Amino acid sequence: MGSFAGLSALVTGGASGIGLATARALAAQGARVAVLDLAPHGPADLACVQADVSDDAAVQEAVAAAVAHLGGLDVLVNNAGIGAQGGVEDNSDDEWRRVLDVNVLGTVRITRAALPALRKSRHAAIVNMCSIAATAGLPQRALYSASKGAVLSLTMAMAADLLPHGIRVNAVNPGTADTPWVGRLLDGAADPAAERAALAARQPHGRLVAPEEIAAAVCYLASPTAGSTTGTALAVDGGMQGLRLRPRS
Repeated sequence: MGSFAGLSALVTGGASGIGLATARALAAQGARVAVLDLAPHGPADLACVQADVSDDAAVQEAVAAAVAHLGGLDVLVNNAGIGAQGGVEDNSDDEWRRVLDVNVLGTVRITRAALPALRKSRHAAIVNMCSIAATAGLPQRALYSASKGAVLSLTMAMAADLLPHGIRVNAVNPGTADTPWVGRLLDGAADPAAERAALAARQPHGRLVAPEEIAAAVCYLASPTAGSTTGTALAVDGGMQGLRLRPRS
């Protein structure tokens, strides 16, 4: 039995990539898990509810269905999000609104819908999926970085507000991860192999981050064994956030 035995978890964006790895890691440690995703069909081995996190009515309905299926809620992982490329002048106002609506307001909508159930839990925890883009200036990621910077600030404010309710709130800041979204970006590059090598070299440990490594960090922060950890952001980025290594000769 894992550290989540007897607990229930909801993972948004859980049909693929980091979300799927997280959902399966929680289940492997004993949690009852449901995933919420825009995809109409989730993984066959996990309960799935469908919703667009930019639609508040759909979110309310889907979260209520997940909580009913799980018989309560102890852990919420706000992982659903979308990416964006370009500098500050490259995206239209509509695109700014779309990305912020999903990445920031989507986190707000899901959390708002889940709070009544979380307040009933003795081991309530929320983990928001942030990014190294919130703490480091990355080229051609202005909109995405702004959205994840907002998620980081939101995490700290939520942690302060919800601690009196017994709900811990933390974030994970992944580096560039080997996910389907990154794969699609690489497929669109002029030289996918060279672009992958450049992304790997940008991280001090010299490779892309595995989704399972990010999932392990989520599980730590969500676990009752981390009961004194709240209001923090855990970097899983191969050292990118804090290390300044000398160039290899």
